[in-house]
Amino acid sequence: MKNPFSIPRPVPDGPWRWLVPVLLVLLFLLVLLWLPWQARQMESNERQEQLIADTLWVEQTLRFELARSEEALATFGADLAAEAPPAPEVLQARLAQMFKNGHELRRIAWLDADGRLLAVRGIDLPGGGLTQSSREAQAMSRTTRAGRYSDAYGATPAHGGLIDYHLPLYRQGRFTGSLVATYSLQTLLDENVPWWFAQDNALSLLDRDDHVVAQRAAGGPGHGVYTHKRALDLPGAQIALSTDSVKGAPKLLPNLLVGSVIVLALGLVMSLAALWRHIARTIAAENALRQQMAFRTAMENSLLTGLRARDLEGRVTYVNPAFCRIVGLPAHELLGRKPPMAYWAPEAMADYEYRFRKVLEGQAVPQFETVFQRPDGVRVPVLVFEAPLVDSHGRHTGWMSSILDITDRKRAEELARQQQEKLETSARLATMGEISSMLAHELNQPLAAISSYTAGALNVLDKVRDDAAAGPAPSSSSSSSLGMLKRALEQANTQARRAGQIIRSVHEFVKKREPRREIVPVQHVIDGIRALVDLQARQSYVTLQVECPPDLPPVLADRVLLEQVLLNLTRNAIESMQDIARERRVLRIAAAQGDAHVSVSVIDNGHGIPPEVAERLFSPFFSTKAEGMGMGLSICRTAIEFHGGTLTHADNPGGGTVFTFTLQQAQATIPT
Repeated sequence: MKNPFSIPRPVPDGPWRWLVPVLLVLLFLLVLLWLPWQARQMESNERQEQLIADTLWVEQTLRFELARSEEALATFGADLAAEAPPAPEVLQARLAQMFKNGHELRRIAWLDADGRLLAVRGIDLPGGGLTQSSREAQAMSRTTRAGRYSDAYGATPAHGGLIDYHLPLYRQGRFTGSLVATYSLQTLLDENVPWWFAQDNALSLLDRDDHVVAQRAAGGPGHGVYTHKRALDLPGAQIALSTDSVKGAPKLLPNLLVGSVIVLALGLVMSLAALWRHIARTIAAENALRQQMAFRTAMENSLLTGLRARDLEGRVTYVNPAFCRIVGLPAHELLGRKPPMAYWAPEAMADYEYRFRKVLEGQAVPQFETVFQRPDGVRVPVLVFEAPLVDSHGRHTGWMSSILDITDRKRAEELARQQQEKLETSARLATMGEISSMLAHELNQPLAAISSYTAGALNVLDKVRDDAAAGPAPSSSSSSSLGMLKRALEQANTQARRAGQIIRSVHEFVKKREPRREIVPVQHVIDGIRALVDLQARQSYVTLQVECPPDLPPVLADRVLLEQVLLNLTRNAIESMQDIARERRVLRIAAAQGDAHVSVSVIDNGHGIPPEVAERLFSPFFSTKAEGMGMGLSICRTAIEFHGGTLTHADNPGGGTVFTFTLQQAQATIPT
């Protein structure tokens, strides 16, 4: 039969089918990307070259303006160095004309050979005289006999800096003084840079430390994309012209057409990539599924758990080797078969048919135990787990069963049960051994009373016989003797029944028997061990109090197991009160009704249970007694859990411990 989980093997597909179109699309895309990038680079280079050319033009303009002013100062200085200097009014007129022709001038000073001021026009000299850089430029101009500029100084955020130009004056080879012209660098920029250039570029004059000493940026600050820096080449001064364009980098997509083509190409590539990815994922998924199928098959073949798949009609569609080993049949005899199956045991046929009807109704039992029968007649106990099979669309298509061979577990449970019974019997015998001395003392009392009453009865009989021998008529003394004889025999009978009840209780407690659950009143359980509890209580001077409501519902339990639990708990309670005052030695057995259970508490006023002991209190072989085996409380908890209840302990608020176990209330019928 065809395996419903198999998948077809795909047809091999080489990569060459996709290689050519992918390469062509990628080449087309690269060309489209290269063209805008190349156009952007060309535009960027063109803007940079234009900025450099404009910066050179501005630099030449500034230098030309300063050179014109230098020539005017040289002509004026030649007149001052003549034998007959001009008259003061002529001197002031010449100075005024120079300020009119050069708006960047802020001061012109005439100094003699000793540096004394002979004439000045414009702003006053600083209070401390010329700056250090200006004095150095003056000394250098005298040495070189040529004009010399100082470094810029006095720059503020609101006003640009100033720069001094020193022109030495000589008459017949002898130094006679110097002219000092002070220029405003900000005015130099404002007057000589066209507005259209300042609108597109931010211009700055920088000193030797790259500090801004003058700036003009009508169009705002530059973007730092297109920049150029060029020195003004002033003798003695290091002033550089820096230009920063306000234009940003050119856009990569210069027009909508190129952008649209690129978008379409990208969409084509994305579609091709998505298709390729989908096919690759499909192939990868098929390969992974094939590997998983191989792995699953190998794993299922090595499992000890049987697997069986059935459709909604109950027909077997899949079995693994472990299931075949459990039922002892090959796979070809199981696949495609519908119930009844060959491995159904005759004694469980009704259960099989009931569960099969549930399967057809879509209500399979999720977990159950049953028995399979192999062809050789061997019965195999199994534990079956049923789960629905759902396809990729969420439709219910059948059922998957996991079958565990629990033969070893059943054998282990039976062995554990036998060991538990032996342990419980040993515990009961150990308990009876501990109270044997008290039991002998208790039986001695009714036996001694029986002996006394019997002796008295014999004496009465002798007296009656003597009276009968003395005369034929009965006397009043004979009637009195007969009455005493009747009372003595009744008391002897009562004491004999008491001794017999004690012996029967001990016999029922220690004899080996199978646990059986039946409807038992809690009061009867307490009464069954009360004589034994009284023995231990009187021996230790403990007062026993029993609180059991008369309307308490019965419980479904094994009476002997409950008696053993109560006897162990009460004995532990009595022993815990050995070291306290006698008036506080009170043992209480209290029963109460809950929602669906009955609780029984054993309450003592003893020494209590320390926290470190409470953690291991119910552990097997753990005991705080030197002669204890450590199995009493463990057996008690096992017995209570056998009845579906719980055994817990808590501190008694008045001192001591409260042990409480719960039992289910009995129903109208007892399940088998």
